[in-house]
Amino acid sequence: MARGRRGLDRRHRDRGGRIEKKHGNTRVGSLRKEYGPKFAKGRRKDMMLKTLLKETGLASLHEYLRRHHK
Repeated sequence: MARGRRGLDRRHRDRGGRIEKKHGNTRVGSLRKEYGPKFAKGRRKDMMLKTLLKETGLASLHEYLRRHHK
């Protein structure tokens, strides 16, 4: 896979071609810049992704986007 090509959800691929996951310490405020101001509505912007996923009982950002962010 060509280096620097964009992957799913604006993430990049590593040298092996695997799409890199968002880290649990990513803040909701940063994700709102990427997914819009309605992402995780009602949550504080300094909340971490891992906390959001734990509260919603979901395993990944991808799963959260499919269920809650339309």
